[in-house]
Amino acid sequence: MNGLDGLDLNLLRVFDAVARERHVTRAAERLHLSQPAVSNALARLRAALGDELFLRRPGGVEPTALALNLMGPVADALDRLAETLASTAPFDPATSKRVFPISMSEYAEAVLAPRLLEHCAREAPGVLLAIGHADRTNHMAALESGAAQFAIGVLPEPTAIYTRLRLLPEAFLVLMRAGHPLADGALDLARFTAFPHLLHSPNGSRDGALDEPLRAAGHPRRLGGVIAHLSAVPEALKRTDMVMTLSARLARALAAAHGLALRELPVDVRHTRLSLVFHRRFEADAGHAWLRRLVLSLARDEA
Repeated sequence: MNGLDGLDLNLLRVFDAVARERHVTRAAERLHLSQPAVSNALARLRAALGDELFLRRPGGVEPTALALNLMGPVADALDRLAETLASTAPFDPATSKRVFPISMSEYAEAVLAPRLLEHCAREAPGVLLAIGHADRTNHMAALESGAAQFAIGVLPEPTAIYTRLRLLPEAFLVLMRAGHPLADGALDLARFTAFPHLLHSPNGSRDGALDEPLRAAGHPRRLGGVIAHLSAVPEALKRTDMVMTLSARLARALAAAHGLALRELPVDVRHTRLSLVFHRRFEADAGHAWLRRLVLSLARDEA
């Protein structure tokens, strides 16, 4: 067989179902077909490809080497086709079964994902939000490959084939353990920079939004630690004399949840904003537009 010549592409749906289920009867149920119909389709596909594809084993079937190589490309092609067809259909969140792959920075996920998931559980119970990580270094690769339909983070201006929507304005607060020497009294730059600082940096960078303003004011800070994940922040602050500058929304939430102290930042920092970036091919997609409007609405509520 030469490429796709003579191959009934409907057989690929059967192949995909068997590959996912590793069981012919369950694949038939998934496809709403009879078990003999699926077995017949597999026989035709085996003959066309010259390979057994799936070998019987106790409790199901096991893919051959060729089947393992085909599983990813076939699943991707079918998922992309389903996504394309879904984008042209009317969208009803109450009945939709769509999957929306999204990339978010850790901060965007912490602030927006719980509200998004809450809303979907109530208004769109069949919709699945599949959230992956995004930052300045990887968000474009995810958008270009189709691994994400939009990205949310503090992101640079994209090229013309992408649309950028600005979301939350980002103010900052200082977070520290309860009883910290800086928790009370005047907080000037000299006191603020006398203690080591904790920096959240998923990509390992040692520069934050605070560093240039502090250097310009003649009070550079000393880092006591750089962490990749926000989940480590509360315990790191409780166990040390480090202080941390975080977006105000997240700082307030962590302070309330973990008994941490909050102070105003003693230096002016230019506010940044979260952005939502997506490819313009999704502009007319009714489901995508619904999700974009939901994100924008929840972002306004958080402001």
